[in-house]
Amino acid sequence: MPKTNDAALAAFIALKAEIDAALDRIRAASDDHFFASPADVHWGHVTALADHVALLKRVTDATYDEGEHAP
Repeated sequence: MPKTNDAALAAFIALKAEIDAALDRIRAASDDHFFASPADVHWGHVTALADHVALLKRVTDATYDEGEHAP
């Protein structure tokens, strides 16, 4: 039976919980249109969302070995 590293597993679970919490917050913000009223949306909102998309793309590329992380 393989030996487990309890400390590493605990750290992994804690970090996963941080990711899950961040994803929950992002989903809630998305559901609320990132706190922007459709009547008030301007190019600053578009720029902010584009920046967020770029950051999320870095995360998904790293997670799935895509983009600059592709083999």
